[in-house]
Amino acid sequence: MHKNPNFKWLMLLLLILLLLAVPSYVWMKKENNARAQRSKSQLSPVIMVPGSSATTERFNELIDLLNQSSENHHSVMKITVSRESKLSYSGTIGKNDLEPFIIIGFANNKDGYANIKKQATWLDTAFDSLMHNYKFNNFKAFGHSNGGLIWTYWLEHYYSQYNGETKMKRLLTLGTPYNFTETNTDNRTQMLADFVKNRSKLPKNLRVYSLSGGKDYDSDGIVPESSVAAGKFIFQNQVKAYTAMTVTGKEADHSDLPQNKQVVQTIRQYLLHQSRKFENKGKDIQK
Repeated sequence: MHKNPNFKWLMLLLLILLLLAVPSYVWMKKENNARAQRSKSQLSPVIMVPGSSATTERFNELIDLLNQSSENHHSVMKITVSRESKLSYSGTIGKNDLEPFIIIGFANNKDGYANIKKQATWLDTAFDSLMHNYKFNNFKAFGHSNGGLIWTYWLEHYYSQYNGETKMKRLLTLGTPYNFTETNTDNRTQMLADFVKNRSKLPKNLRVYSLSGGKDYDSDGIVPESSVAAGKFIFQNQVKAYTAMTVTGKEADHSDLPQNKQVVQTIRQYLLHQSRKFENKGKDIQK
């Protein structure tokens, strides 16, 4: 009796399908477990990005001030992304810390729109690593100066890929020059024009707080107040709430803003857990 010549090919095909199905099943099971862990996670980090020419050490004084007046000590982890997208870590997230500070900086921390695009890509590399390692389902973001621009570009170009996995609950930008050094908002830089063009990609449930420094009536000494205010063309009527505030008095110049007591209080009130009781007491200002 002769065997069907197609039989061995059928068995080979079944074997190949089996070999393909096993790793797929293992991967799917792993992904489902990760999603389950993420949905139950209480971890809600505050992820900070410094501005141009600044390193991950930029917020040391700010973090010290925040920890001085906090019932729960916030641990700190710092990540530097190289030009080749390699990650270097220092510090650690405390075992029982549900609201750690994570600072992401870049070896190439130069200014300019082209670099901001690159830095947003490097930010996404670091963020993707954090997502895989720590399984958080929500986070808050803070950006000083160009750090706010990097977050904005990231929101418009990278955030959507994490839909259903995690969400940015609040974004607080400080002295962020949405129109660079241009003082006339009618003269939009290419960056601002692109931000406005892509603003529909911003998450609708996000709360945005934009702080400017009032060293004088026009600027914080470096960034024009009108450039910070140009953020309204990006966020207003696109996100859940957009609030603009101006910080005045001592330490209201650009480089001192992260250590300004009003800024520290604003971060404590709008980004940290113990202040959420204030969230529904005041109405966000739409400007």
